[in-house]
Amino acid sequence: MANPLILNVFKVLGLASLSFFLALALTPILTHYLYKYRLWKKVAGKQALAGGEATVFNQLHKDRETGTPRMGGILIWGTTLLVALIFLFLASYPDGATLKKLNFFSRSQTWIPLFTLISASLLGLVDDIAQIWGTGKYFAGGMTLAKRLFVIILIGLVGAYWFYFKLEFHTIYIPGQGAWEVGMWYIPIFILVMIATFSGGVIDGIDGLAGGVLASAFAAYAGIAFFQNQIDLATFSSVVAGAILAFLWFNIPPARFYMGETGMLGLATTLAVVAFLTDSVAVLPIIAFPLVLAAGSDIIQLISRRFFGRKVFRIAPIQHHFEALGWPPYKVTMRFWIISIIASIMGMVITLVGR
Repeated sequence: MANPLILNVFKVLGLASLSFFLALALTPILTHYLYKYRLWKKVAGKQALAGGEATVFNQLHKDRETGTPRMGGILIWGTTLLVALIFLFLASYPDGATLKKLNFFSRSQTWIPLFTLISASLLGLVDDIAQIWGTGKYFAGGMTLAKRLFVIILIGLVGAYWFYFKLEFHTIYIPGQGAWEVGMWYIPIFILVMIATFSGGVIDGIDGLAGGVLASAFAAYAGIAFFQNQIDLATFSSVVAGAILAFLWFNIPPARFYMGETGMLGLATTLAVVAFLTDSVAVLPIIAFPLVLAAGSDIIQLISRRFFGRKVFRIAPIQHHFEALGWPPYKVTMRFWIISIIASIMGMVITLVGR
């Protein structure tokens, strides 16, 4: 029988590699249909959070919004689901002992994040379709911010219910301090973290940026889960990271497609769920620091304009501020990648050493 440690390493890294190459192979099929049916915004332009036209953003990005398909996130969650189903099916063979061990679909570790990924991604897909083809009072231009928040709160409520009542999670682990009993407060904390993680989705908007940041975050949680001996969860996280890297291969400038809401909504909510499952949600702001930076800059800009009548940044979120200062998009992207990698390593170290 193979050494259990070697088998676990192979399971995590081998399936991540399979996810990467499978997603690469599926990309031509996906892009064929994305371009065949012209699945991109028909009218360029973006509205600012405070209302009105986002003038600076539209000057920087208006020409890129039409002609490049959305919905590239289908590649990520579709590949993850396919890999999970392949090994779930192979595990059914009576003589496949090794194949059974490679199956990472388990009720205790991966059912919830996989369900979150697929359900939230499908809701995001509806929003993408509405942005492309939507007409009428409720569907033109996609979901409003209020509707998106409602969806996130609903997903958060379902997740919080499952964690608190089914899995009996009642504590939040603080590195170096131990587990803090929060009782029923676990439910609103779960929902708030879900909203905060989703708000970090504003980091999208520059080719390759969101993909690199999210790949680093999921890779970090794969490492944390592995050292906690949650091998199925580590494998799930690494499979997601592998699929994101394949997406990133085609999303670097000039992007063949954009992630869209079907990518950002699913990945952001799933990242929050994985953080809770590894009981390391306290370090999520470190691991996902670029998401915090992007969301925080939006909040600062909104507060400053509303209460002081002036802007802190030329444009928010902050990655576009650097563009407005004259940084080429690729420089912004690669520097955010570096920050993300360092932040992910720091988050892993704090989590593992702090226990």
